[in-house]
Amino acid sequence: MTPPPVNLLVHGAQALWTGLCGAAARADGSDLRIRDGRIAAIGRLTPEPCERVLDASGCVVHPGWVNTHHHLFQSLLKGIPAAIDLALVPWLAAVPVAYRRHFDHEEALRLAARVGLVEMLLSGCTTVADHQYHYWPGMPFDATAAVFDEADRLGLRLVLCRGGQTQARAMTDANAPPQVAPETLEGFMAAVERDVRRFHDPAPQAMRRVASAISTPNWSCRREELEPLAAQARALGIRLHSHLSETYDYVRWAREVHGCTPLQFVAEHGWVGPDVWYAHMVHMDDTDLALCAQTGTGIAHCPQSNARLGSGIARIPEALALGIPVGLGVDGAGSNEASDMASEAHACWLLHRADPRSGPRPDPRAPAGRVEQPGGHAAALRVADVMQLGTAGGARVLGLDGVGTLQVGQAADLVVQRLDQPRHFGLHDPGVAPVASGGAPGLRAVLVQGRTVVEHDTIPGLDLARLRREAQDFVQRLRAAA
Repeated sequence: MTPPPVNLLVHGAQALWTGLCGAAARADGSDLRIRDGRIAAIGRLTPEPCERVLDASGCVVHPGWVNTHHHLFQSLLKGIPAAIDLALVPWLAAVPVAYRRHFDHEEALRLAARVGLVEMLLSGCTTVADHQYHYWPGMPFDATAAVFDEADRLGLRLVLCRGGQTQARAMTDANAPPQVAPETLEGFMAAVERDVRRFHDPAPQAMRRVASAISTPNWSCRREELEPLAAQARALGIRLHSHLSETYDYVRWAREVHGCTPLQFVAEHGWVGPDVWYAHMVHMDDTDLALCAQTGTGIAHCPQSNARLGSGIARIPEALALGIPVGLGVDGAGSNEASDMASEAHACWLLHRADPRSGPRPDPRAPAGRVEQPGGHAAALRVADVMQLGTAGGARVLGLDGVGTLQVGQAADLVVQRLDQPRHFGLHDPGVAPVASGGAPGLRAVLVQGRTVVEHDTIPGLDLARLRREAQDFVQRLRAAA
């Protein structure tokens, strides 16, 4: 169990990010005082007799990363040889659908969740939204309680996005095991309500939240079921989440079948608004961007998974310019292979700077040296933009108003990252390291609600070698079965 919060002074940081935008992105001063799990003061502070001092000299301090979309059960399905080069639909059939048969007992799911949450923590992530869709009729264990328990043991905030399906998906489920069998709409809705009653906390700094998250509109549920699902979520006071517009084929299918984009389709059924966010949203046209901006519908941006599956690069700079809520998400490790938020932030920064829509590009029709600027596209993302969308942006998407920024009164969820690795040598601005330098962060400490959950790259009380052996043994069993 994580230790209780203490009176603490984080002292002497080289740089301190707030998670805010513009001139407020970097704090004046190098110290941060914590009382009762919250930030009490920021500036140049003198230690007080009642407080412990955490030496942050040579470190960058920033808000804990907020991961807005994950599939923790996939944490033991990394790098499956038959699927490593597949696109989304064949990958779905070959990995999460085919392998769910092996997660038919509680300890398998717990082990996968533990691996994923440990990976999150050691990347400086303090809040995880797990799109948990591994449910089927008559399953013999409580998957929701198991995942919440694993997060509690590690001291992480968890938003459990209760997923699943009410119909078989024609493109992926032809040879699906029993663990992929759909639930009834009534069964799904009853389970969501039961999870809300047991676990959901509406407080701004909640450690536990529940969202209603059918896996994919159209594929995972019937058209007439969308409105009842949305109405139930709003009656319960929870948010809605799903996948949307991940691939061009999905958008083309929606246009052919419904005569509109996927976002326009779900909007007709109540699935837009400031209480809704979607993973991916790679293929949005100008009308979709305007609709998100008008309704406040959020995006969980998963740049590495989008690239890994060949889905494309989402129009995130334009979304941010329009004020659309955007957070970072790692997606499941089965389509990412190393789902940590530090890697996600680094990839986000690089991908959008490389995106030809983000700036000048050569004009093959023009004389040498001339360039053309694609019209209407916002500038490429800056380091400060990525820091903001990975922290405060994610908290906004999840509706956790008390986390995501380092401000007085906010939850003391923060990362103290060392700058003692060779890739940091020569940095003129140490503050850019968490986004620009890449690689695994060296963690002096990670705090959640003022509690130390990582210290010197170690999770107190966790036997990492044992976890590695357990994961290796499970993978060997899967390979033998395959």
